[in-house]
Amino acid sequence: MARETWATRVGFILAAVGSAVGLGNIWRFPWVTAENGGSAFLLVYLVVVVAVGVPGLLGEFVIGRRAGRNPVGALRSLSGSRAWGVVGALSVVTGLALLSFYSVVGGWILRYFVDSVAGVVGSQPAYFADPGAHFGAIAFGPEAVGYHLAFLLLTAIIVLAGVRRGIEVGTMVMMPAVVLLLAALAVWASTRPGAGGGYAFLLRFDLDTVVRNLPSVLGPAAGQALFTLSVGAGTMITYASYLGENRSLPFDATVIATLNTGVGVLAGLVVFPLLFSLGVDPGGIEAGEGALFVGLAGAFAQIPGGTLVAAGLFAVVTLAALSSSISMLEIPVSFVVDEFDVPRRRAVAGIFALVAVSGTVTALRPSIFGFVAGTLVDVLLTTGLIAFLLFVGWVLGREALAEYESGAGALARRVGPAWLLAAGGALPLFLSFSLLTSLGLQAQLGFWGTVAAAVAVAAAAFAGLRRPESMV
Repeated sequence: MARETWATRVGFILAAVGSAVGLGNIWRFPWVTAENGGSAFLLVYLVVVVAVGVPGLLGEFVIGRRAGRNPVGALRSLSGSRAWGVVGALSVVTGLALLSFYSVVGGWILRYFVDSVAGVVGSQPAYFADPGAHFGAIAFGPEAVGYHLAFLLLTAIIVLAGVRRGIEVGTMVMMPAVVLLLAALAVWASTRPGAGGGYAFLLRFDLDTVVRNLPSVLGPAAGQALFTLSVGAGTMITYASYLGENRSLPFDATVIATLNTGVGVLAGLVVFPLLFSLGVDPGGIEAGEGALFVGLAGAFAQIPGGTLVAAGLFAVVTLAALSSSISMLEIPVSFVVDEFDVPRRRAVAGIFALVAVSGTVTALRPSIFGFVAGTLVDVLLTTGLIAFLLFVGWVLGREALAEYESGAGALARRVGPAWLLAAGGALPLFLSFSLLTSLGLQAQLGFWGTVAAAVAVAAAAFAGLRRPESMV
């Protein structure tokens, strides 16, 4: 069957931004920033986005456009090796794992949005009275399963419509709406008394704090960058495989990373001024899956018209969550459609049924949810991006550089060789360090011991994958 392509360049960019701009920006970014020192974390995060995130995006774009296939088919066809096809299958596993917890969180957001809208037209939302107890009561259990299925159904309906009529049209509506609603909330938050403290917390540059906390902040910053940029799961390989023309991949990657980071900072400009205006210490809010629902829900209860503001914020987060979840579902769907020539309708139905079951398990078992949303996803995303970068640098080599340069401008072409060398060396080394840190190795070996271990792991990978004739 004929493979779909994006109708417009703007559609592709907004779809990729939509994949990146989701719960990672609005749900996770504020509390991770608060947990890691505010501006100190923000600075390190921005450096990681530029130095690792953009090159990682480019790596996935190059693979996807070069092959015109899903991650499994792309790595297998470009390498001529079934082993690389197995590595590509990791993306399908990652997409399923992501969606298995993401749809549960999406269900929470959908519920809070519905409750907020009901509060606008009726009595105040139930979560106003005791936000912590309310979230604890509804986060897991049969009701959480119901909202998980409702959110997953909305995601499946969009993906079922296809690339152009579903994903592209959906994100072209949702992403501008997210930005406009967030901007309106940020303007409103700036008028609150004490908002200046929130701006200082988020934006003040403190070099001493950065240097002092760098080892502890680096891991969370890297994890946040990968999560919010949607790299490592094969999403961007899948989306780039639908490109029907040659255009500047470096330009597209830079625009996507810039817009994604901008939305994350914009979310911070809503959350932190609001919390400071109410005398709430962001660092005192318990970090984790309930931070948005407990911390901000309590804040809304103290504001005149808080129910309406809450409805607006949860509308933003619902749209952002959907724009990301459709990209997660598209990974296994594109795999089934491409590799088994299954009609999209059947592929969507089958994957929906599978995630409905796996998501139900995470919605019923908090311990499983915590493992999937934390350790499992962090390991899968980091491992996936390491594999993609090694593939670009050590398997594709000059072919990757040729694809990178196709449609690129003069400036982008000049930095192409440096990008390829970084993709095959420095970036996998950095990501190996981040992976070992996330697994707790730094607590046992210390910073430099973990660096040495990362060098050893990366060297072993390079030795096994090296193909001299493919290198620049």
